[in-house]
Amino acid sequence: MIKFLIEKEFKQILRNKFLPKLIMVWPVMMMLIMPWAANQEIKDIRLSIVDNDHSSYSERLVNKITSSGYFLLTDVSASNNKALESIESGKADIILEIQPDFEKNLVRDGLANVMISANAVNGVKGGLSSSYMTSILSDFGSEIRGEWVQTSSKAIQPVINIVPLNKFNPHLDYKVFMVPALMVMLLTLLAGFLPALNIVGEKETGTIEQMNVTPVNKFTFILAKLIPYWIIGGIVLTVCFLLSALVYGLTPSGSLLTIGLFAGVYTLVVSGLGLVISNYSNTTQQAMFVMFFFLIVLILMSGMFTPINSMPEWAKIITMANPLRYFIEVMRMVFLKGSALADMTTHMVVLIGFALFFNIWAVISYKKTN
Repeated sequence: MIKFLIEKEFKQILRNKFLPKLIMVWPVMMMLIMPWAANQEIKDIRLSIVDNDHSSYSERLVNKITSSGYFLLTDVSASNNKALESIESGKADIILEIQPDFEKNLVRDGLANVMISANAVNGVKGGLSSSYMTSILSDFGSEIRGEWVQTSSKAIQPVINIVPLNKFNPHLDYKVFMVPALMVMLLTLLAGFLPALNIVGEKETGTIEQMNVTPVNKFTFILAKLIPYWIIGGIVLTVCFLLSALVYGLTPSGSLLTIGLFAGVYTLVVSGLGLVISNYSNTTQQAMFVMFFFLIVLILMSGMFTPINSMPEWAKIITMANPLRYFIEVMRMVFLKGSALADMTTHMVVLIGFALFFNIWAVISYKKTN
């Protein structure tokens, strides 16, 4: 019985001219575009310089800032008021004002002042650009002190050199962080949306009435709805793996079998959620709006774009009921850290719990009339 029901589901999918194209083209487009667009690294920050010293040290400082790769010199003003005009007109994002006697104070007292003025309309951009500038200034000061120590005839002063070692993402490439999470998002959208529209589509076409008068029990009916999307989820994930390796050179540090096991359980979670929504929806439009509402909340509260640790305590509690959070953590742990199943036992138990909860709910909420 279940064999023929699964065959029916695949025939319905293949008869749809749009769905097979969506299933294959959407992952490709998302994997090729989103890692470059969904990037929270801030570069090419437009810089306005107010150099009141015009010395060799101030020129050297400006050259160091512009060569960092984060700042783009777009304005050189004679005064702070002129520089503020460039901020207001949108030509600059941050102002660095070098005070008069910068070189003299630096050589004589070992201390010189500069002023950073950042456009904080975008708080994240303003805060990061100020942080980048502060880091460069600190590095410039350390560089100058190191030169003085080497040329000084006095006793050698201790200098601490800091060598950063970035584990798991040594080049700090944001795409490495985003690609595993995008795979989870694609799996969520396809394996969640399509089942949500499936039963509702049959309600609207009237074919659900033919199923209701058959001796097929509710469990078999729901299982036949889940298995095709479990297979589709595996195909989509395989396409994502290939694109990740070919385009970004990113392959899992851990086992593919571990990812496959978690992906199978997670697909049952989101497919079960989609079926629950479809059972309570009467039209395709209603199912789409409800599913869209849940997916937006799940994605924003998953830690995909913003770290969960930076959220307020009440938000952290809410994320504990978000299955998307657990699978994103699993993907990043396996891809970047090479974690094994033993390291993610809690994640597996939670996802299995979600899968049982949503699929049992889907079976119970499906109303079959004989």
